[in-house]
Amino acid sequence: MFRSASDGAVAFAALCRLALLGLLITVPAPAFSAEKLIPLQPIIDRAKPNEVILLKPGRYAGNVVITKPITLMGDGPRDKVIIDAGGKGSVLVLKTDGATIRNLTLVNSGDQYNDLDAGIQVRGNFNIIKDVRIDECLFGIDLQQSNSNIIKRNEISSKKSFSLGLRGDGIRLWYSKNNRIKNNRLHHVRDLVIWYSADNIIANNTVSEGRYGLHFMYSRYNLVEHNTYLRNSVGIYLMYSDSVVVRNNRVMQAIGAAGIGIGFKEASNLDILDNEVLYNSIGLYLDVSPFQPDTTNRIYRNTIAFNDVGVRFLNDWHGNLFRDNRFMSNIRQVTVSVFASAKRNVWEGNYWDDYEGYDFDGDGFGDTPYRLFVYADRIWMDVKAAAFFKGTPVLTMLDFLERLAPFSEPLLMLQDDKPRISPEFEPLTKDYQGNTGNEGKTLETFGQTTAETKAGTSLEDFDPFGLKDENVGKGK
Repeated sequence: MFRSASDGAVAFAALCRLALLGLLITVPAPAFSAEKLIPLQPIIDRAKPNEVILLKPGRYAGNVVITKPITLMGDGPRDKVIIDAGGKGSVLVLKTDGATIRNLTLVNSGDQYNDLDAGIQVRGNFNIIKDVRIDECLFGIDLQQSNSNIIKRNEISSKKSFSLGLRGDGIRLWYSKNNRIKNNRLHHVRDLVIWYSADNIIANNTVSEGRYGLHFMYSRYNLVEHNTYLRNSVGIYLMYSDSVVVRNNRVMQAIGAAGIGIGFKEASNLDILDNEVLYNSIGLYLDVSPFQPDTTNRIYRNTIAFNDVGVRFLNDWHGNLFRDNRFMSNIRQVTVSVFASAKRNVWEGNYWDDYEGYDFDGDGFGDTPYRLFVYADRIWMDVKAAAFFKGTPVLTMLDFLERLAPFSEPLLMLQDDKPRISPEFEPLTKDYQGNTGNEGKTLETFGQTTAETKAGTSLEDFDPFGLKDENVGKGK
């Protein structure tokens, strides 16, 4: 029931105090019954604000609407306290502020997309949902115009008999701000999606076997950190979303035709740092990003390894700053979908495992630049059917011959004037944990964000690349 002995002791003491105050309602229940569900709505209706409803093990009827700030929690293992919607509607609907839902199992929502049939629909602020298991519900937790809620330590899955594209989203935010999505486990859902929502923290979650592990649409000023995205079609995708910080995440095994670790579509002023992007079809995919004029995307201190393609650009674009990254064991380090280069971006101080230079002066940087050229081996990109032969001896031999005696001048893809010799190095970029004046605040790394440009904040300006001191990343 509780994460630790201390959690249990605190909760027990709180329940004792509530019992003395007359605010604790204990609901007795018979043993499990598949035929008859215990009515729950009447119990909710009789409860007074701030009361705690403690449900004994049993199976309760769902489609419950909560309109007052109460605590609804299970007494005992959460898998023994089940609220069942019977295949219609949502299991719980929160139309209140300040409610708590915890230690329950919610099952069998309806399957209507227009109604957003879910385990829990949240239509209020300052609610807490934690230690809840949601299973066989179309959507997991759906928040609409709901702010400052905590979604913590929940396990969520969708309708397992539905195909991936027809499942609902595990967690869905719509015009919702200042929410904390932490320590949840999502599997076999469609997406974790953030729409038109700002100032949310998505941290320490695990999302697997889905479509988009995390999908932003028109959402700014969000923080994504310490998450694991495993075996999703796409790990993280930022569409039309600016000023998002993505740090210390692990994105793995996004494979297949749509397999992208972290993708950007017309997204600007991003900080992408300290992530591990491993074993994907494409590590990073950039589509016209950054989009806003005179902005940059800052991509630094990431490990991009064991991917088919490390970084792929849709076209010849500019404004991305790559520093202190590690590129290792990718079949292709960097490519552009058309016959063009990526040299209008800034590449400096990265480690490339295929660098062939030396460091005679011992400063940790190669004595000659790292140059990546485009040879005829990109036939597998220009002729889609040829991708079947990628990595075969035939294309490998063609690649070798082109490098040995090219028939024409190869295209320079990029140049890193300060390539690292070792994958272990002192970074050039400043640490966001440094003395920025932002200690204990949420979004420390927004280089372009100030109290004047973002209402309601007092974040100090942070500049990890020293952009104020050097004119880089502007497409010049």
